[in-house]
Amino acid sequence: MDVVLPFAAALVSLRLAADLLQRWRTRRTPELLAWSGSLAAFAAASAALAWGAAAGWDDRAFRAYYLFGGLLTAPLLGAGSLLRARIALAAPTALVYVGLAVGVAIAVPIDPAVAGGAIPDAAEHLAFVPARALAVAGNVAGTVAALAVAATGLRRRPVGNSLIVGGVAVAAVGSALAGLGAGGGSVFTIVAATLLYAGFVSRR
Repeated sequence: MDVVLPFAAALVSLRLAADLLQRWRTRRTPELLAWSGSLAAFAAASAALAWGAAAGWDDRAFRAYYLFGGLLTAPLLGAGSLLRARIALAAPTALVYVGLAVGVAIAVPIDPAVAGGAIPDAAEHLAFVPARALAVAGNVAGTVAALAVAATGLRRRPVGNSLIVGGVAVAAVGSALAGLGAGGGSVFTIVAATLLYAGFVSRR
């Protein structure tokens, strides 16, 4: 199950990301592109979990998992929400952040090397600055942005914004319950991705 469930989470998230990308191609609204990127990051992080569970964790799997799960998912979600609220600086800020996150994930030293079958604890392998500090800043900013925009738009789109809040909450709970392992955490990923997608596309 520790392989099957992350793989399923990757497929579900990727399918939802592809649908949002198709909607963006039709409408060209920038928030759909950012939200598609967020769900694609969910998919890539889940794929890295499946990789680690199937073949054992190493530095490559950990870098992929940390980049997509630790550095990109929440910030892209928040960027999409800010773009929905017509915050002009959201797009260039998100582009700069993504470039910085990719550079950090590729270049940051991992010490000691990652090995074994359990999901690695970032605190045991990465210095706080820059990788973990960037993850904290990005996740806090992205989550606050998503929740703030959802809260301010609750009267106008009660269903959609409530689903987004629910998706953020489920994702946060899944991250907090790391002891569930790859399989248990992936259940939260599937639920969170589905709720977020439903909130993104809802017009109510």
